[in-house]
Amino acid sequence: MPRAVDVVRAVISPLTRTRVFRRFLGPLLLPPVERFVSMVTRGRVQVSGLLVPSLVLHTVGAKSGEPREAPLMYCPDGQGRAIVAGTNFAGERHPAWVANLRAHPDAEITVRGRRLLVHAHPVPDDERDAVWSRIERQWPGYRNYERESGRTVALFRLQPVRVRGGA
Repeated sequence: MPRAVDVVRAVISPLTRTRVFRRFLGPLLLPPVERFVSMVTRGRVQVSGLLVPSLVLHTVGAKSGEPREAPLMYCPDGQGRAIVAGTNFAGERHPAWVANLRAHPDAEITVRGRRLLVHAHPVPDDERDAVWSRIERQWPGYRNYERESGRTVALFRLQPVRVRGGA
């Protein structure tokens, strides 16, 4: 018997591949809904987390130096790291968090209400296909965002960092 989340994914996944979702529903509707749910649950629940593993990436603005947050889907890499993809709903430009990580690779993530220090490592070109394959096992068709965007989507591995003294 399929799990409820699998049924919901089967219904939602094709929707995320539509032009309407990529242009309007995803970038315009999801962020305010994510912020509202996060505020109400004090960061313990993400709407996207009901379908796929999700986290909140806490970075420092590349230009502003101000704290920034971005709710993102992630894919566990099987070695304790999170893989994130800067798809930006197949937009022409990278999302702002990509520039933030490139400028300041030491960041934090919140996963299921737990905040962790991480260091971002860009995925090397020779590993991209394998990483995309892993991501697409979790969310089939996700690489189409890269194909449709006309750019190479930035992929990062977020490596948890242990702080001296036991954190």
